[in-house]
Amino acid sequence: MSSNRPTILICDDSLLVRKKMKDCLKEYGDFNIVEASTGQSSIELFKQYEPDLVFLDIVMPDKNGIEALKEMMAVKKDVKVIMLSSSGTKSHLKAAMDAGAHDFIQKPWEKSQIEHIIRNIF
Repeated sequence: MSSNRPTILICDDSLLVRKKMKDCLKEYGDFNIVEASTGQSSIELFKQYEPDLVFLDIVMPDKNGIEALKEMMAVKKDVKVIMLSSSGTKSHLKAAMDAGAHDFIQKPWEKSQIEHIIRNIF
């Protein structure tokens, strides 16, 4: 891990979603990209890498994204976490924002949404 490259953690139980996100991010910058497939592993990798940006699915095995978000915010309060969900309800949105999420994106997301986030954060 190079200290001059921003680190992005992608947390989603779908390998396809992680690959699509990773490919998209590579178009917008040189990032150290770390991937997690469960809520618990996302927290462990978060503590290990202390990423600058996290894309976090809400529905994941063993721990949901809202619970993982709360734990991440307790470790690094200023981290930017973008919540992702295919079942985006108003209650999910409110819970995510109340827990400290920077933004919320409905799946399937568009490349322009990811580009906008990357440009705003970096």
